[in-house]
Amino acid sequence: MIRADRDRGRVSIFLAIALFAVLVIIGLSFDAAGRVRTLQRANNLAAEAARAGGQQIDVERAMRDGVAVVDMTAASTAAVDYLQRAGVAGNAKWVTQGDGCELVTRCLRVEVEMTYDMVMLPIFGFPEQVTVAGSATAELRTN
Repeated sequence: MIRADRDRGRVSIFLAIALFAVLVIIGLSFDAAGRVRTLQRANNLAAEAARAGGQQIDVERAMRDGVAVVDMTAASTAAVDYLQRAGVAGNAKWVTQGDGCELVTRCLRVEVEMTYDMVMLPIFGFPEQVTVAGSATAELRTN
């Protein structure tokens, strides 16, 4: 009889610890999936903004000389405007061959930062928000 009293409550402690671990794993899965979705959205928005920038040709020169040349200022502005309309922070910059630009001499690189609000993990002491960065490069070809 004394031995039975000594073992009482051990299963409860094990179940409490196991339940906590299962909840942390569920929280990690849920919030990791949300972070991945946010990263995909950031990359997609960067690609769309780069594409919008790459479509900005110098119309006046194309009409005059028959040569399609990308208007670099308008391209950067169009990319940043696209991001602002989408409601995200980001920038557009010109990079040269070797700096993330492979096939042509000049590329428009768009970088986006977004935050994901954690849902379950803050309960366990993790940060409430994480920042993810997406990027895309448009190779500007006019041939």
